[in-house]
Amino acid sequence: MSVSTSFDADAKLSLEAGDVAAYMQSLGKAARQAAGELRRADSGQKNRALYAMAARLDAARTEVLAANSEDLARGQQNGLDAALLDRLALSDGRIDAMIEGLNQVAALPDPVGEISDMRYRPSGIQVGKMRVPLGVIGIIYESRPNVTLEAASLCLKAGNACVLRGGSEAHASNAAISRCIQEGLGDAGLPAGSVQVVATSDREAVGAMITMPDYIDVIIPRGGKSLIERIAREAKVPVIKHLDGVCHVYIHSLADPAKALAIAVNAKTHRYGTCNTMETLLVDAAVADLLLPELARQYAEHEVELRGCEQTQALLPQALPASDDDWSAEYLAPILAIKIVGDIDEAIAHIERYGSHHTDAIVTEDYSLARRFMAEVDSSSVIVNASTRFADGFEYGLGAEIGISTDKLHARGPVGLEGLTTQKYVVMGSGQVRE
Repeated sequence: MSVSTSFDADAKLSLEAGDVAAYMQSLGKAARQAAGELRRADSGQKNRALYAMAARLDAARTEVLAANSEDLARGQQNGLDAALLDRLALSDGRIDAMIEGLNQVAALPDPVGEISDMRYRPSGIQVGKMRVPLGVIGIIYESRPNVTLEAASLCLKAGNACVLRGGSEAHASNAAISRCIQEGLGDAGLPAGSVQVVATSDREAVGAMITMPDYIDVIIPRGGKSLIERIAREAKVPVIKHLDGVCHVYIHSLADPAKALAIAVNAKTHRYGTCNTMETLLVDAAVADLLLPELARQYAEHEVELRGCEQTQALLPQALPASDDDWSAEYLAPILAIKIVGDIDEAIAHIERYGSHHTDAIVTEDYSLARRFMAEVDSSSVIVNASTRFADGFEYGLGAEIGISTDKLHARGPVGLEGLTTQKYVVMGSGQVRE
């Protein structure tokens, strides 16, 4: 019996006995061993695994869709709302998109092994940095079963083993997708421990996973605020996270009106349920009477509810009064808070007080003020004259992302393949000894 098979047997026995902690330890041990083997895998082998996963998923459509139907039926019985059911649902089209996602990740440049900043020192040695995997990544997420494949593909391409814990509402779907992943790993000769999907929905599994620093190097939570707050509070493993997406667009008095209208409408109405959607619009008093009536007309076409400060209400009688809570709200809905500000100082102060350091934008034709906004707004993405909806790994040219981090260490903003790696110093010599 191979070591990995031994781990599989141990994990199964622990789960059958109801010992969730022991089960998670077994997964952790298998992941740690697999991480060592993945460090030896080249780009070709990792890509073969990704292509094999795509082929296996394509062949297993019927089984995956049947499993998803079970989850949807159970979700309806448990009273999941329409938005959550939509996120949970798979279709042939969504499976096509998952397959295309695997192919796209395979086509991305492999960051592992890249050496940069190589310089000669006076001693004659060369010192540089090599990009290497983080090791073992634990990812905790909710609802969308396609995240299972996205997370697996990105972690694998970056040379990491991963332990994936999906939401209980997608249990059957994730199990079916996991089988495709395991078969693809086997086809490419990579260890089964490279990608493991937690097979229990017991909440104790999350608690165990975030307190295993011997086996897990970093945790990435993808889900609601309460889940992320719990993980950040209880984890004994470093966490890459973001809590809220309270994003702002600030229209400066020297903004081009056409640009301002297009950006402010797109940032709010392109999609409501994303973390890079604008939740608060700040408008300079000097242009508020020019722009806000037309903006209100366009928002009305999209059935967006407006909540505003007293000055906003004076211009827009249809706007409801905004409370202090509205300025820090992530609505994820067709609701927008609007505040009229006196100048850029007030706008930056408002963003600093109420924002979540995710994504904030300015619309202005004044280059020096745009530079000041970029320098002083402390967010993971700061945008000039474009919609906040561009804060996305694909739009930034990363190819794909595991999520968006509002942390400052280790990664910030959209986390792509490079964000799933770290660097170590490498030194090349020709026999030098230190005097």
